[in-house]
Amino acid sequence: MINNFKSVVFFALVTFGMLGVASCGGSVNKAETSGDVNNTTGEEQSTDPSIIIGISKYDTTHFYKNYKTWLERNYDNVKVLSLYKLPVDEALDVLDNCDGLLLAGGPDIYPEWYNQIEDTAKCEGFDRYRDTLEFALFNKALEKKMPVFGICRGQQLINVALGGTLIPDIPSVLPEQAVKHRELKEFKDMHDISVKEGSFLANITDQQSIIVNSYHHQAIDKLGKDLRIAAITSDNIPEAIEWNTENKGSFLLAVQWHPEQLEEGNPMSDRVAKAFTKEAILYHSMNDRD
Repeated sequence: MINNFKSVVFFALVTFGMLGVASCGGSVNKAETSGDVNNTTGEEQSTDPSIIIGISKYDTTHFYKNYKTWLERNYDNVKVLSLYKLPVDEALDVLDNCDGLLLAGGPDIYPEWYNQIEDTAKCEGFDRYRDTLEFALFNKALEKKMPVFGICRGQQLINVALGGTLIPDIPSVLPEQAVKHRELKEFKDMHDISVKEGSFLANITDQQSIIVNSYHHQAIDKLGKDLRIAAITSDNIPEAIEWNTENKGSFLLAVQWHPEQLEEGNPMSDRVAKAFTKEAILYHSMNDRD
């Protein structure tokens, strides 16, 4: 499969408009491509390294399209590759050429992954291929000590991959919960979270209590190995996780909210993106990828 790597990357780049050619949706606007390599304006070009973030699922639909603009808003020399729809072994080859892994939001994880197959009826939609893909991507990223950032489902997947479990449906399992985690339309629910003092999340955001968006019906139950809770709601639902020690040798942060859907300037959006891309830049330089 390694011999097919160039064709796989070409497929991913063409599919998501990074080569400036026509995609499934029609012609690509140059302003939407990953960067202008032929700068003829006379403007000074950035000397910041170009980094590549592999996203477990990215496309131009409403739910997924903001990941790219969110990253670009916080680091202007970043490209994204969607790893979705590739055969798993080919996606793993593509990940070798990335500087960070973003595990995106999405459908429920099939409960057999956390030994609660009896809870299938409490879950909603599944994507069994995506489960297999993301567990494989996460495990390889850990082996490579690649920076990993998880969002919503991504946080839950990280927890399960490290031996944790999930609450399959908050409203039915915990009907007395005071906080509304998903009641309104997409990303419209908002609630307070408390950021744990001394956590990495507290250090990068400089926040103790703040309002975030919410769009999930599942949550972390048993915490996975080597993790700690970095933020929590008043009803004790974990809202962020990270390594429980700074000596793990790699960047890992995951949040239950959707930072890509928050307004520009929000510290729970921009500062976490900057921390992630900063670590991707460091990974890029340490692996001599220029």
